[in-house]
Amino acid sequence: MLPKIPIYTDGTEFSRVKFYKYGTGLQDGKDLSAFGAFPKGDILRLKVTCPRTLGVAAVVLRINRDGEGDADIPFAFVNSCVEDGCDCYELELDTAALCGDSPSGLFYYQLLFVRGVDTLFTHSINNVDFELTRYGGARFRLLIHETDYTVPTWFGEGVMYHVFVDRFFCGEGEVDLQKGRGSRPAILNPDWENGIPQYPNYPGAPLANNMFFGGNLWGVADKLDYLEALGVKVIYLSPIFKAYSNHKYDTGDYMTVDPAFGGEPALKNLLDKAAARGMKVILDGVFNHTGDDSLYFNRYGTYDTVGAYQSEESPYADWYHFHSFPEKFDSWWGIPILPKLNSSDETCRTYFTGAEGVCAHYVDMGIGGWRLDVADELSDRFLDELRVSVKDASCGEAVIIGEVWENAAEKIAYGHRRRYLQGKQLDSVMNYPVRNGILAFVRDGDAHKLYHTLTELYASYPRCVSDALMNLLGTHDTERILTVLGSEPWEFDRPNHELAHAFLSSVQREKALRLLRMAATLQFTVFGIPSVYYGDEVGMEGYHDPFCRFPFPWHKAVGDAPLSYRAELLEFYRALGALRKSPAFHGGDFRVLVHGDKHIVYERVSVHDGDRYVVCANRGDKAVEISLEAQGEMMILSGFAKYEHGCLTLGADSVCVIK
Repeated sequence: MLPKIPIYTDGTEFSRVKFYKYGTGLQDGKDLSAFGAFPKGDILRLKVTCPRTLGVAAVVLRINRDGEGDADIPFAFVNSCVEDGCDCYELELDTAALCGDSPSGLFYYQLLFVRGVDTLFTHSINNVDFELTRYGGARFRLLIHETDYTVPTWFGEGVMYHVFVDRFFCGEGEVDLQKGRGSRPAILNPDWENGIPQYPNYPGAPLANNMFFGGNLWGVADKLDYLEALGVKVIYLSPIFKAYSNHKYDTGDYMTVDPAFGGEPALKNLLDKAAARGMKVILDGVFNHTGDDSLYFNRYGTYDTVGAYQSEESPYADWYHFHSFPEKFDSWWGIPILPKLNSSDETCRTYFTGAEGVCAHYVDMGIGGWRLDVADELSDRFLDELRVSVKDASCGEAVIIGEVWENAAEKIAYGHRRRYLQGKQLDSVMNYPVRNGILAFVRDGDAHKLYHTLTELYASYPRCVSDALMNLLGTHDTERILTVLGSEPWEFDRPNHELAHAFLSSVQREKALRLLRMAATLQFTVFGIPSVYYGDEVGMEGYHDPFCRFPFPWHKAVGDAPLSYRAELLEFYRALGALRKSPAFHGGDFRVLVHGDKHIVYERVSVHDGDRYVVCANRGDKAVEISLEAQGEMMILSGFAKYEHGCLTLGADSVCVIK
């Protein structure tokens, strides 16, 4: 491989090459350099300036549609500027012409600087910043989405709160833990305060998951005052459909709300009370697989129906892939209790995506939308039909969020390029890349990783998607964020019988709390909506599943004598929730102002009233001085900061938000 010859950033001629994108029409003259996704029909004005001393004779745009051949389009020479010694080139790019008959498309491009001695190529670093090389490099990404692609305006406001229902709160409404469980009863653990969740001998070993602590939907409704004080506008529930396990990812009957959680009356009660407070409730849609103990598969004869496991004549026989009936069948990740659904079967697919299917049924009931489990394993046709169903049932107001762990603009899953964000499928995705970027910064002090992650995503996604990304630090699938920030790497590899009783030392906890305040501030202030996993706001701990699913410590967190660190952390989260009332954090512009090795500064500016907030975080072991444009009010502070005469001194391991 030939070596790359990069651009330098020390004031050489190479570093003076600049590339801009401007809008025309409704966005005429607006600098769009931070973006890389546009609606079909937009016309972009591309502008390049380069020093004449580089000897550039022509600038060319080399572009291809994903998987197709290149096309070269020359820029037009515009003028030379005597003052700075630069030539200017421009090109108008018609996105409608690029897409042709298709309503959307993914494109890749680079710039060529043709000289007498050689040709220089752009090498994209994060879809905005670039280097120049003599031998090519990574291309910029250009996503053209459908013209009418929008995300419901309510999604992105305030805070999202992720409830694992069995472990949140025991309400006093009617429940039935044993109803419909056949010969395999549930176990109730009455020790909410100190009980340990069931765990296998080693990760991946079989586990019944039939131990419950008694949390239910009545309990979620009982705690709406608590959630409202956190600034919560969206409640995201773990699966609530009838199922054998405590986590409910092994669905037994999609059309039945689990009696252990209070059934449909408890869900309707929650929806009504949440709506009265201006809150929405989102359900977890597990549509890639069912449980083997289900109405559809019925391996144990629990249900009155004839399941696919019981007979090849079952009405559900084609809903699954059998290799040797009945024992060999496709299952999720080879887990036999989770047989995989065959969404290519129209009857199966319509059951979920039809006008009277599962998705529309609960939207009609009043839910605010769906989070789709393992979206990568759902077919394009399934997602296309699901969007039509959900949007029709809600007049466009229900939201669809996908579990996607990578950059969703160009995700390849199982060898197939996905089109999640081109307008016919998802509204948003779980923002694991930003979680990784925040952890790299807060845990490892890598500000460059965070900068490049934020820049890459903002320059990849449609603006409406960026404003609605589900920003998380922890979920039911990950270790507790406080544990991640306080533990040493080797501690995560201990056997389960140790992890079940493993908690941070006081020294570890003090460090983790300091870092969590910084991580949460970033989570709440970057583009998107923060999603808080239940109990993270009061410092819950726990290693991998199931140890990240302990019952909420109500008596320790918000009781008569709360532990001081829990109460202090909760107040910090409440302050962050109050901050998000500003429209600067709901659809406001985002721009990184400064980033060094261990510090980053960015701004959020309201597009409505011009309110401006500056977020500054320093993970270094020394204070940094940052010049800001004007005086302002300190809204959030963790650590040390001194701000006067337009200069901010930010202490080591400190973060602040200034209005």
